Amino acid sequence: MTPSPQCDLQGMWRNKLGSNVTLLALDMAGTFSGSYHTTMAATNKQILVSPLQGAQQHPGAKGQPTFSFTVQWQFTDSTTAFVGQCFMDHCRKEMLETMWLLWEKVPSRRDAWKATRVSTSVFTHIK
Repeated sequence: MTPSPQCDLQGMWRNKLGSNVTLLALDMAGTFSGSYHTTMAATNKQILVSPLQGAQQHPGAKGQPTFSFTVQWQFTDSTTAFVGQCFMDHCRKEMLETMWLLWEKVPSRRDAWKATRVSTSVFTHIK
């Protein structure tokens, strides 16, 4: 049986909308930091590069890891949590398959129903 290819989270990633994620090296506990530069935002404010913090499940294991990270947007009162897995296709191209949940600040609890957005995003490794 062939071992599964190694997928490395560290580096720069881009989705089909042109947003860029930079993930820095994992520490021994599997946590990492980085930055997110989105091209999509429902705001008239200047879009700024925003910091992220995350963790990879089982950091020493080989293969295609699961991970999560949160982005604290610097230009709006919202936070987004991403969860996903790193995959390698048959051409050894690395991809991050993610699902994300954005929570936007609302004026009151009764408005909480309109605070969330959920979707998916696929990022490819930029070498």
